[in-house]
Amino acid sequence: MRTLSLTVAISLAAAVAAFAAPPVKTVESEKGPVLAAENGMTLYTFKNDKKGVSACYDACATNWPPFTVEGDAPAEGAFSIVERKDGSKQWAKDGMPLYFWVKDKKMGDATGDGVKGVWDAARP
Repeated sequence: MRTLSLTVAISLAAAVAAFAAPPVKTVESEKGPVLAAENGMTLYTFKNDKKGVSACYDACATNWPPFTVEGDAPAEGAFSIVERKDGSKQWAKDGMPLYFWVKDKKMGDATGDGVKGVWDAARP
């Protein structure tokens, strides 16, 4: 019985730890190392944003979907959470909201880096 309780406690601790940090990782791209979501897709920042505020809505958000926060994940370290106009929450790094690019098709693609001089691949 004690072994079962310990196993349950360890499993719960692991589950909590899984939600303790933003779901990002570093992947290699043709542009060098970039930040990516757990799915391996590159994340980007938008130069028209201000720290803590997204300026990408409507057609912009269709092409550059925001990297949304799932559940009640807490902010940690360089990663914060930005509230969007519609009340949804979006991950940010160093205060700058993070986005995907619809033209990236596979892990390591970074085709949005430098688009129109205002989009940059997020760096670790």
